[in-house]
Amino acid sequence: MSDMITRLRERRSNVWEQAKGLADKAAEENRAFSAEEQGTWDALNEELDKLDQRIKSAIDTAQRSKDADAAFDRLTGGKGNGGGGQGGGQRGQGGAQPGQAPQDQSELRAWMRGEGGGRFFDVKPSGPIDFRSLTKGSPTAGGNTVPTSFYDRLIAHLIQTSAILQSGATVLNTDSGEALQVPKTTAHSSGAIVSEGGTIGTSEPAFGQITLGAYKYGALIQVSRELLDDTGVDLEGYLAMQAGRALGNAFGAHAITGNGTGQPRGVVTDATTGVTGGTGVTGAFTADNVIDLFFSVIAPYRRSQAAVWMMADSSIAALRKLKDSTGQYLWQPGLQAGAPDMILGKPVIMDPNVAAVGLSNKSLVFGDMSQYFVRLAGGGIRFERSDEFAFNSDMVTFRALMRADGALVDLTGAVKVFAGAAS
Repeated sequence: MSDMITRLRERRSNVWEQAKGLADKAAEENRAFSAEEQGTWDALNEELDKLDQRIKSAIDTAQRSKDADAAFDRLTGGKGNGGGGQGGGQRGQGGAQPGQAPQDQSELRAWMRGEGGGRFFDVKPSGPIDFRSLTKGSPTAGGNTVPTSFYDRLIAHLIQTSAILQSGATVLNTDSGEALQVPKTTAHSSGAIVSEGGTIGTSEPAFGQITLGAYKYGALIQVSRELLDDTGVDLEGYLAMQAGRALGNAFGAHAITGNGTGQPRGVVTDATTGVTGGTGVTGAFTADNVIDLFFSVIAPYRRSQAAVWMMADSSIAALRKLKDSTGQYLWQPGLQAGAPDMILGKPVIMDPNVAAVGLSNKSLVFGDMSQYFVRLAGGGIRFERSDEFAFNSDMVTFRALMRADGALVDLTGAVKVFAGAAS
């Protein structure tokens, strides 16, 4: 598995080099991409994104394999020659039970990872077999999770999710949801030269405050009793996961562009404009625009560990083409495991709620995201089950609830945005 991950990372590096070569050629000839080159560029960027997904999937699969092996070791009392687990009795070579061949162990390990049938399924029943009906309503409404053969994993489709909580935002957890006042400074004292015997002028700092409430986000899911009883996967765990994601995405959209009226205030709403793009380019940004946006954030915030770029996927694709005045690409891919892509030395985070490039659109966000405060009231997300709510239809009801608010607490320039021109 590690070899495959290495090969995927090498392939990602090669694809990036091909994309750079294509952009370099067009830049050297001082021209835009031809239609054929644009198609190749788009294909290479699409492959980069797919390779990122495959690398993540391979890493997750390797971790699942390790977890399965660890479970096997616990089942057989641990690893090692002649290793006896507590209360497990004497074991043979490799931790096997007496009479268990080494290949038995490898087949059992494979079975625990869900990698095929093997003879561990070839068992003669000692009593009558309880056959269940495999038709559970509409397949896409849940019936497809009822097994016709052994494969105990639910294949969840992927969606783009909000990234505001991954960006370094400050999260405040409170037990209750009363209004929370967050004090802040809006101006500092200033000093001045004073002549001998002269009067020293007064200069006090100015203060303000942000009020964070607790807007309720909710989702309700109803599942038939038959589906819950007969499904071959951890359906309840999946429902909890995707309900939490649904609430996170609902809050995440407001955390980017919410207007503060009956909903949180978004970071883009509260941020000030650092750079406005040129006219006649339908809101597009240049390399100079990106560099100017970077330096529009004052140094203490710009140098912060929490300083990041946030943008939509399409903006990332556009940024991959841009070079600085020395011919170096602004976008630098993260080639190590867990290393993010970088722009001017700061991590890039994709959030689908940030606007795409367009006239007057605020398509790039940069700054110290720790200055965006997220308030979670009541202990975070509640996921609850009721077997009685839909008693007359024998449906099991799940609900997910979250109370949250958010606002940028420093409006003096901690976070800046690039805005496309109006024409």
